[in-house]
Amino acid sequence: MARLDFKLPDIGEGVTEGEIVEWFVRAGDGVKEDDPMVEIMTDKATVTIGAPCDGRVEELRFEVGSIARVGQVILTLEPAAATNVARSQRSSRPPASAVGDIQDSLPGARLFQRGEVEPSPGPGAGSDDGHGKGNGRRHSSVRPAAAANRRSVRTSEASIGGIAYFEAKPLATPATRRLAKETGIDLRRVRPTGDQGRVTRDDVRAALRDQMAEDRPYDLLEERTPIVGMRRKIAERMAHAKSTAAHFTFVEECDASRLVEMRERLLPEAARRGVRLTYLPFIVKAVTEALHRHPVLNSAVDETTNELVYKKYYNIGVATATDAGLMVPVVHQADRLRLFELATEIERLSQAAKDGTLGPEDLRNSTFTITSLGKHSGLMATPILNHPEVGILGVHRIKERPVVRDGEIVIGKIMLLSLSFDHRIVDGHVGAAFAYDIIETLEQPERLFTEFL
Repeated sequence: MARLDFKLPDIGEGVTEGEIVEWFVRAGDGVKEDDPMVEIMTDKATVTIGAPCDGRVEELRFEVGSIARVGQVILTLEPAAATNVARSQRSSRPPASAVGDIQDSLPGARLFQRGEVEPSPGPGAGSDDGHGKGNGRRHSSVRPAAAANRRSVRTSEASIGGIAYFEAKPLATPATRRLAKETGIDLRRVRPTGDQGRVTRDDVRAALRDQMAEDRPYDLLEERTPIVGMRRKIAERMAHAKSTAAHFTFVEECDASRLVEMRERLLPEAARRGVRLTYLPFIVKAVTEALHRHPVLNSAVDETTNELVYKKYYNIGVATATDAGLMVPVVHQADRLRLFELATEIERLSQAAKDGTLGPEDLRNSTFTITSLGKHSGLMATPILNHPEVGILGVHRIKERPVVRDGEIVIGKIMLLSLSFDHRIVDGHVGAAFAYDIIETLEQPERLFTEFL
């Protein structure tokens, strides 16, 4: 028996493609002529395509969610008899003219359009009954196996009364239909506001908000504020960085015991100079030294030219929490500043960020970022890159923990470092080597910091 390649028909109105929303048949299923086989979503409407003849389904060529173009074979059939094939091919209408016909007579469609309950199909249901309700065409009902998977739109007269709006064949773009499907909104019950009665994405979102309001009794106890200003910019930059770079995070311990001792020894001199000495200047200096040895970490990705830009200057961004959100003021030429100069500049930038007095130059041209996670830093973190930089260092709070020194367990002051890298640019072993160079400097600070006072 000859195989019949069933192509997506020309549905009309300029439609060139459609999305496979649901299959009502599977390979091996038998079908009768006009039995619903597939539901197709276009930018005009969702339509149901019926079988062109009796036969058996051999193969489905598209999966649910795939886009098929008009004229592409969407399934193959083994016709029950050659006469059926000939009849379907000789028909004055293309095989899929059943699309419009079936859509017009979907179960329950007339119920909402004319306010009457759809009569149960029975003998002669496809013929004119003399009262204007027949259409002269034969409509086979869906076989039980297919009906079990089909979404039904049947309802009762009692349930119709509470429906404020219903359109059996709503107009909407595929994107709008996809949004409705993902959010569980029935497009037929969404009142359209678009041109020519088209349902828009905003209509779907409004319907979703209304539905959520019905489902949530605490609306009056909630307050909504728009995401604007600095918070919106932060959200946009974070989302862009996360979706653009291939993040990977490396976490390691640093024994900061000697660093703590050095800072305590330097505190009196810092106080004499009027400098507030935190651990950040030490960490900035350790980072700039490591960046000299690993120049790829001091680079940036130029997405417009697809180039990696190596920076010959070392501007370190220091993430600072403010009432407006997280800001990253920049210590320019950090590698040229001595320890107390670094402390002074970091304090100036931090205070200006909190006061809202940072100048545009204070926020530009960073090459690497450090974020101090503070006293609530937890065990570890996965910092998000400050795009287009390729590395960021998260510094955790120093805690007293048991450590092994010379074969003995003693109390050490341990600081965890969490580094995130752009894996498109930084290989794992390069990121790890960079981290261990920073740790080595912080664990033996005397070698580096005494000359930078």
